[in-house]
Amino acid sequence: MWCYRGGSISTEPRINDRIRVPEVRLVGPSGEQVGIVPLAKALELAQEYDLDLVEVAASARPPVCKLMDYGKFKYESAMKAREARKNQAHTVIKEMKLRPKIDPHDYDTKKGHVVRFLKQGDKVKITIMFRGREQSRPELGYRLLQRLAEDVQELGFVESNPKQDGRNMIMVLGPHKKKTEAMAEAREAQAARKAERQGAAAAKEADAAEGDEVAPAEAPDAAADASGEAQAEA
Repeated sequence: MWCYRGGSISTEPRINDRIRVPEVRLVGPSGEQVGIVPLAKALELAQEYDLDLVEVAASARPPVCKLMDYGKFKYESAMKAREARKNQAHTVIKEMKLRPKIDPHDYDTKKGHVVRFLKQGDKVKITIMFRGREQSRPELGYRLLQRLAEDVQELGFVESNPKQDGRNMIMVLGPHKKKTEAMAEAREAQAARKAERQGAAAAKEADAAEGDEVAPAEAPDAAADASGEAQAEA
């Protein structure tokens, strides 16, 4: 009776001598269809092209194999997967806490943070914290949340209306821009800033080089002036 004793199952395709079938449906290096050929012939062609014979469709009958540089293929696949993970958007919920009778300066500061979060494509959970007698006046928190939603309406919308939760009142703002769009814009802005810095550095170097070229041309005049002064003293 067969028994599985554990261990990892390889997901790597079979290549070259690991392929154990009498014949394969062969695909050439440029994707051209070669046809069904004996395995020995396919391996011979792989050696002639200095490539690998890679099984790309093991379940087909006969299996489909392709001539390729397997090391290069694995590297490019890994880079694509890495780029995909880099560009993957994760939903993040930021939180901002306010008091019902918040100071105007503090309100502007808190609003600035909310604006930044929404521009980054993140959701923002706004929490109004009531203390003592403030709990008997929930309308203060409601009006504050309405004011904040109106102040940032160009960047976000009310995803979850204000709700009383014990001593707190909570509202969730969602961004108009998707996370992926915000990330793309951030990368473009970073690239633009980098190009601007490089351009400024290049202009500075050009000015310095131009100054070095002008300096020798002025030297003879300075020498002539010094000579004239010496003759006048004589």
